[in-house]
Amino acid sequence: MSASDPTIVPAEREATLPGHDLDRLRNADPSRAERAFTVLAGIFIGALVITNAIAGKFFVLFGQELSCGIIAYPVTFLVTDLLSEIYGRKRANSVVVAGFVVSVFITVVVWIANHAPTYAESPVDAESFNVVFGLLPGVVLGSMIAYLVAQLVDVQIFEFWRRLTDGKYMWLRNNGSTFFSQFVDTVLVVTIALVIWPEVDGNSATSPLGFETWQGIVFGQYVFKLAIAAFDTPLFYVATHYLTDWIQDDAAALGTDGVPG
Repeated sequence: MSASDPTIVPAEREATLPGHDLDRLRNADPSRAERAFTVLAGIFIGALVITNAIAGKFFVLFGQELSCGIIAYPVTFLVTDLLSEIYGRKRANSVVVAGFVVSVFITVVVWIANHAPTYAESPVDAESFNVVFGLLPGVVLGSMIAYLVAQLVDVQIFEFWRRLTDGKYMWLRNNGSTFFSQFVDTVLVVTIALVIWPEVDGNSATSPLGFETWQGIVFGQYVFKLAIAAFDTPLFYVATHYLTDWIQDDAAALGTDGVPG
């Protein structure tokens, strides 16, 4: 009898397809570990999306030019460190890859929206939309490449320090991984989004940065990121402590497919 035989009874089908009991998945109460993972992944992707959306606006802080994207982006590194510490390298990398897919989706949607014909009565005219979002594909492209490289580097270095110190000195792996990966990220994203992309996109609303401006933005953003990274170390300790305690106090044991057994 084949698995596709319509006469097969539910019990036989369940035995034929072990581990595929969807009713169990639908009816299960997610464990605390899975709920925390979902929230952390949501914060990570949300911070990544808003970073790309506001990156085109700049401000000056202590004489340094900074992109508004700097406000939310450091959160992504704090989250990947938490994911690496609590869930391990593989699950942290899975969130990094998910963020990359979301970035690709955003790039495609914005590109289509920017090239769609503008209705005459549209409250936002084509020129205004282009000024705001014309740079976004380049920003997203640059951030995608920079973010994917930097986040994977961050996770690898974090795990390296964790193994080297036998799980001790959380501050070392937290800062040691972030300091280097943030430098890689800053150079890549500013160069791709603000120097290379305006040269190739043919958009009159954007123009490439000169070297002095590029240097100032890279230096300013990196210093700002270092300050944020140092500041988030206490947050990393506190969040790790309370999250692990909360997860370990869960009455339901974590089973396969993230479902309590």
